[in-house]
Amino acid sequence: MELAYDSHLLARILLSVATVGYGVVTIKADLNATHATNPLWTPHARFHVVWQVLSYTGVALIALGLIWIKGQLEAERLYLAGGLAAAMYGAFFAAMLSRPIYGGVLYDENGYLPFRPPFGPAGWRWDVNVTVFTAMSAILLLGLAAI
Repeated sequence: MELAYDSHLLARILLSVATVGYGVVTIKADLNATHATNPLWTPHARFHVVWQVLSYTGVALIALGLIWIKGQLEAERLYLAGGLAAAMYGAFFAAMLSRPIYGGVLYDENGYLPFRPPFGPAGWRWDVNVTVFTAMSAILLLGLAAI
């Protein structure tokens, strides 16, 4: 297997960071007592979060192959990898914006709590997922622009 190194190197790096954001970071963030083994969650909800995380990891492995394994249609494969990341992050923001429809919340009291941002009014609180996924989405957009 030959790895690709070419004029798309910056795009490959940025797309890889965005891919690791949804495919690896979620393992650390969700396969623990705040989510997958949280005794306050129903067993079926825990099943779904494990399924979700493992699905994200599988898609990320495919995307990393598209990004780094040398082959034909390099730019097209980078766009496809970017599209996979956009689907992951876009689904998060769609779920976030549609919370009133299904009664969802961004955090549980026994999970990752919002934090005080480094700037802004004293009462502001940022959600960890929204913060990380916004940053990862910006990196993704930069990666797509660099193709």
